[in-house]
Amino acid sequence: MSRFFISNQTLAIVLGLGSLFTACSTISKFDQYAYTQTTSLKVDALAIMKHATESYPLHQQEVQQVQTAISKMYEYEKNRPKNAITKKMWSVLTDSTGNLYGGFIKRWENEGTLDTAFIRISQDLISQSFDQISQLESGKIKTSQTN
Repeated sequence: MSRFFISNQTLAIVLGLGSLFTACSTISKFDQYAYTQTTSLKVDALAIMKHATESYPLHQQEVQQVQTAISKMYEYEKNRPKNAITKKMWSVLTDSTGNLYGGFIKRWENEGTLDTAFIRISQDLISQSFDQISQLESGKIKTSQTN
């Protein structure tokens, strides 16, 4: 189980990038769609994770639906100008060889079922990761709309 967890130092570095660069002019402006989708995907991801005590094949279709939605979001984010930090955060979150959502799903698929305690710890880490992405987005400069 220990090989699956990201070190606190690495997590702090990757997730801290958002707050470091929020005020920079080299970062994209606030995007309501990106914020809304991120918070929605967080709920979907955490909801599917709670089923990991059950056999993966029972939930494979649901997992694929969430994976597809996350892939669409990643594509959206990676093509926004000046959005390298957010793109990197999504990349780390979804990496199937990593220690967050992508790695969790891969492990569930490989092992068939996962332990309740492991699921809870993973949900906490993954929830924090989604929150960091949302906080980065909400901290971006909002353009004023004129009527």
